[in-house]
Amino acid sequence: MRALEPVRTQIEKREIQQEPRDVFLCHAWDDRAGAAKELHDSLEAQKVTVWFSEKDVLLGSNLLREIDRGLARSRVGIVLVTPSFLKRISGEGIADKELSALLARDLLVPIVHNTTYEALREVSPLLGSRTGLSTAEDQMSVIATKLAELVAL
Repeated sequence: MRALEPVRTQIEKREIQQEPRDVFLCHAWDDRAGAAKELHDSLEAQKVTVWFSEKDVLLGSNLLREIDRGLARSRVGIVLVTPSFLKRISGEGIADKELSALLARDLLVPIVHNTTYEALREVSPLLGSRTGLSTAEDQMSVIATKLAELVAL
């Protein structure tokens, strides 16, 4: 019976995953264990519910379909813009697809980390035209507080 426990946990996670989220966190794969996790953890510490692929995509599931569900169930899009993200959206990978869907939303906030808005505008003028936040000006925890205030509106 013990071997079934991980499957049961996945099923329980699937049920939780269906709930709406405050934000969808778009990030480059390379940032998943660093800046993206830090932002995710800081947001959750502020009681913001976050769709984050590292916790919301179950083993063996269709990644693009899960991202699509996450996008549909999230109120606000957050894009963590890093040098890795800028490289990724130049191609036609998953980050590019997420960004395309997020650009159609009213509430989309870029968070610039270890890069500049100028570099962002060179790669994505549409995303670079959105008002956002920068870790050059605020720590990640302060950014999370500001985002928590936004989703509380």
